[in-house]
Amino acid sequence: MNHTLSWQKSTFSDGGEGDTCVELAASAAPASLHLRESDTPDTALKTTPVALAHLLAGIRTGLAPQRTTSKTFF
Repeated sequence: MNHTLSWQKSTFSDGGEGDTCVELAASAAPASLHLRESDTPDTALKTTPVALAHLLAGIRTGLAPQRTTSKTFF
């Protein structure tokens, strides 16, 4: 079954040409979130609400994984 996602732009978008926005869509059963950049709409990340909440909390507190020069995360 193929459901069309309803994409919403971030409220932090700059309002320019519409190609510098982060967009979010939600799907049900199982609950998942989809993220994409408006300038590359064919590429999207899929995650769960809990995982995204943990990532955002880590970013806000400075505890998110940092990229190293060897392209690994720790």
